Amino acid sequence: MSTGKAAENKSAFDRLLDFFSCMNTIFTGVALVFMTVIFGWLVFGRYVLNATPTWVEQVSLLLVVYIGFLGASVGVHQKTHLGVSVFREMSPAPVRRIFDFLSYSLLAGFGLIMVVYGYKLTVFKWAAEIPLIHVSEGWRSLPILLSGVFVCLYSIGHLIHFFSHTNQEDNK
Repeated sequence: MSTGKAAENKSAFDRLLDFFSCMNTIFTGVALVFMTVIFGWLVFGRYVLNATPTWVEQVSLLLVVYIGFLGASVGVHQKTHLGVSVFREMSPAPVRRIFDFLSYSLLAGFGLIMVVYGYKLTVFKWAAEIPLIHVSEGWRSLPILLSGVFVCLYSIGHLIHFFSHTNQEDNK
């Protein structure tokens, strides 16, 4: 199936999930490049200017959290997240479907837990400030909430395909 035809067969929800995945990938890629640049500035400041920029560590810690959590959510959408597939691959097709259902359901539930507790943590930490960069500490826990939303949505998308008996790879 050609790429153009595959895009025509996608539902609006699938296209929305693809858009979120693409935006998360772009954001995490830009964040990774920015983190590389600021570490370059750290090295230049320390060894050339003899004045270490102290804010780099806090900004990079903040970026790592966004890169990790949002990148992991994209992995759920693209089915590249960490998983043990040995038993699934060795099983007959009906058992594989059970494993798929359990995997998508557990991921959706885990995403929902991330949303609830990520929200609570973000609200709890919002009044505190990250030292040296003077932004709310809640910005460090916000990626948990966002990632939970995306993991839940992506898992729901997989469950929709599971129950409609469509193979998601055919729709990519």
